[in-house]
Amino acid sequence: MENTIRYPISGAMLAGGENKRFPVLKGFLKLNGVTVIEKNLKLLDSLCDDVLISTNTPEFYFGHQRIMLGDILPSRGPMSGIHSALLNSGNENLFVTACDMPFLNNEILSFICKRHFELYRDIQYDATIPVYNGKAQPLCGIYRKSVLLSLERHILEQKNSMYMFLRQINTNFINEAEIKKIDPDGDSFVNINTIDDYEMFKRREGEFVLTI
Repeated sequence: MENTIRYPISGAMLAGGENKRFPVLKGFLKLNGVTVIEKNLKLLDSLCDDVLISTNTPEFYFGHQRIMLGDILPSRGPMSGIHSALLNSGNENLFVTACDMPFLNNEILSFICKRHFELYRDIQYDATIPVYNGKAQPLCGIYRKSVLLSLERHILEQKNSMYMFLRQINTNFINEAEIKKIDPDGDSFVNINTIDDYEMFKRREGEFVLTI
């Protein structure tokens, strides 16, 4: 990661999920002996000026010595976390990802930043979001402060769909074909939500052993 380009951007790790379908906090699963949340925080550190954790249970994350933020508006899943992080970020642009994505890598994050800032002077998109398997991937992308009022309106109106939200703002969707050149299997966008997910990827990855 030594040659990673840094950008005028803040980072946010979303760790506010209720975790009802998993027996432990998913961010504390280990990949090659390192917790997923620590691995992903380091990835954001390599790209961003500052990195914060969005969580409504800060007591679990004190050890990471980060600024931690709870939801300001009623909790509506990722949308509320993104809203709070944008309000408090030190930059106009915010890279958002989640604590339960074990296979994020530097290449995909750098590519998303590159795509966003290549166009930034000419077209200031509200968000830059990759597409994989025909779907936008809202928890691995960049949001600008320009979306704050729209986010607030959606949250207060209980419109929780990130996919609908992204289609109502000026989003730069990164073509799936471009993403597949870097991540053919879409591993960067994998979420470990259930024990079945955990067991499947533990079997599949071989030397990449997920441990609880």
